[in-house]
Amino acid sequence: MSAPQQRRHLNATELISTVLDPESFRSWDSPVADPDPSPEYRQELAAAREKTGVDESVLTGEGLFRGRRVAVVVSEFRFLAGSIGLAAAERVVNAVERATREGLPLLAGPASGGTRMQEGTTAFLSMVTITAAVRAHRQAGLPYLVYLRHPTTGGVMASWGSLGHITVAEPGALLGFLGPRVYEALHGEPFPENVQMAENLFDKGLVDAVVSPGQLPDIVDRALSILVAGPPPQVRPPRTLTVGPSDAGAWDSIAISRNPRRPDLRQLLAYGTRDALPLNGTGQGEKDLGLLLALARFGQMSCVVLGHTRPRPSQQTAMGPASLREARRGMRLAEELGLPLVTVIDTGGAALSREAEEGGLAGEIARSLHDLIGLDCPTVSVLMGQGTGGGALALFPADRTIAAQHAWLAPLPPEGASAIVHRSTEFAADVAEAQGVDVASLHAHGMVEHIVDERGGAALEGRAFCQRLGQAIEYELAQLSSSDLAELMPRRLEKYRNVGALMGSHRASRWMNSDLAHREARQRR
Repeated sequence: MSAPQQRRHLNATELISTVLDPESFRSWDSPVADPDPSPEYRQELAAAREKTGVDESVLTGEGLFRGRRVAVVVSEFRFLAGSIGLAAAERVVNAVERATREGLPLLAGPASGGTRMQEGTTAFLSMVTITAAVRAHRQAGLPYLVYLRHPTTGGVMASWGSLGHITVAEPGALLGFLGPRVYEALHGEPFPENVQMAENLFDKGLVDAVVSPGQLPDIVDRALSILVAGPPPQVRPPRTLTVGPSDAGAWDSIAISRNPRRPDLRQLLAYGTRDALPLNGTGQGEKDLGLLLALARFGQMSCVVLGHTRPRPSQQTAMGPASLREARRGMRLAEELGLPLVTVIDTGGAALSREAEEGGLAGEIARSLHDLIGLDCPTVSVLMGQGTGGGALALFPADRTIAAQHAWLAPLPPEGASAIVHRSTEFAADVAEAQGVDVASLHAHGMVEHIVDERGGAALEGRAFCQRLGQAIEYELAQLSSSDLAELMPRRLEKYRNVGALMGSHRASRWMNSDLAHREARQRR
């Protein structure tokens, strides 16, 4: 890996010119009022201004990004290492608050050593003020996108550098809380190599992507095209609205759903969306291959998507607790940005391991259910394939649920349920039928509202199936977008409040018939 200092890093003006439309930038900066500096500090400020041609360590303003009006806050590292004193903090706060008032997306490009040491604790406390301004911007439902540049450390990394809805980083950038020079001075030894590198932070789920300044405009464009949605469009009803449940039995559907060639969420995003921008990890140092999180556009409808991924050869992707912490990040994003949420269920079961238990898997399932059932935005769940156990349940509750014809939902794999009830896996097919795990049962009892057909099984027509499913999702999102948010949650709660009454008698009769058949089979043996 190349050392960061071997790369050329753009200054603030160059970055602004790279990202914004030509000659569209308009500064919001007014002359700074310096604190009462010592003679030495006064000389440092004068030298920094002469060297850089700017009056402080941040530049703020607005411009056009591919014709869209946006606000920008960009650090100038050459000015006293991009450090934030009171004047710089005031400039950042004023820019963030103006962006909020004017309803603008905000693009931040920090590159800083942190708080300005010459101004001490008062400058340090200004990180609180900046964080409060960013919080208000996010609470207004406005996008806040962060591009972490080399280097970003200290109070800046620990405040406005780490609060983006989407956070991408410059290749080779040094990013962290404690600068390596400070660490070495305090501990008498170098900080471990490559820990604070952008690429390592991506691997740990702390940043969403690592892109060069030249690639940044494309990422920003894709993000804003999804995040800044226009009025709800009219979407034509898809043909899948007339599709009914398959007449295959539950066990046949389970076998079809287990086909290793069956498409999963990755193919749905590739073939069923207009665009999908993957996000990465929890943003808190965890990344689990069992779940995928993305911003996406199904046709004309923008949303946040999260869901299970099927295992690939040599990969273990059973859903662990970090998967659900990443899912909850997606839920918070959807709620904060006012986007609908789409969850995709397709799991053979959550991880069964010491690490999962000690990581709090059961608690994360509970918290996921807690957040999802009360989410203050429209929700659509998609039962795409297997739906086993708490890992499936954690993503299931929604205003509307779409299911593939051969999907299913069960508390355990049928083999496991058979072992509990009959002390043998021999009766798995009968147990699956008795439990009502198939889409026909779920649809009959109002838990699935929209069914997408499988023509011989989704594995045989992956692209076409994903396109049909994408159209169904677009339609359901469009229908929900015209609903009053205040009405959504009561209807959602009522839907699940009635599930026991709707399904109880039907399930009991199935169990009675199944149990009688099993007794007769045992007597024959």
